Amino acid sequence: MYLLNRSPDRGASYEIVGCVTSGATFDEAVRVERRGVPVQSHLLRQFYAAHGASDCRDMTLRAAYDIETVALVEPWLPDLILLDGYLHLVTAPLLQRFRDRVVNLHFSDLTLRTGSGAPRHPGIRAVRDALAAGCLETRATVHLVNAEADAGPPIVRSWAFPVSPLVEDLRTQSGEAALEAYAFAHQQWMTRTAAGPLIAAALRLVATGAVDLHALAERGPDVQSPWLLERHGFLLAPEVDLVEAR
Repeated sequence: MYLLNRSPDRGASYEIVGCVTSGATFDEAVRVERRGVPVQSHLLRQFYAAHGASDCRDMTLRAAYDIETVALVEPWLPDLILLDGYLHLVTAPLLQRFRDRVVNLHFSDLTLRTGSGAPRHPGIRAVRDALAAGCLETRATVHLVNAEADAGPPIVRSWAFPVSPLVEDLRTQSGEAALEAYAFAHQQWMTRTAAGPLIAAALRLVATGAVDLHALAERGPDVQSPWLLERHGFLLAPEVDLVEAR
């Protein structure tokens, strides 16, 4: 709802043309539709169940699901696909139809990479994994999506969220349940304060041409210099120029 209610760029730099929900608990659906944005329900678990699958790990079925997703969104003629709260991998049918035009919000700093170039903290437990690894701060990142989990190049990352010194005690004293509770609270802090502004900043950067997604995709994830969104809404340009060459 941040994009609908609080982003000054909606209607100026970009517009929201539609919303597809993959889960059955999208509480904001009615409010979104009342703002003039059509909502389509495309329930992932229901799709898998209808095809005789007991869980959602079959990637062949995921590709079939994504084919239907493409069919749902194509009538809206979107320039960009935003994944927000979508906790599953997307597959070739969606990535090829909207090549270099799918972005995602992830709750870790995607400038942090392993020696092989993979994200250090991918997946839905990224905040908990960062805390368990001893990170002293966390950040959220909007990144370009590719076929690997959270591996696409970052577009913009948030300001830092300091980790409480309490976490070190929890890590060293086997406070697993308490660590999980802190990780949940820490991610809620990030979600409630940074998620909306960070997504809005990414849309502004793409819509205004400040970031060229095709050029970013060609450079790949090795270019680890995204824009930075500061706590009070200021955007700082990256050290490496991601603007389309003129």
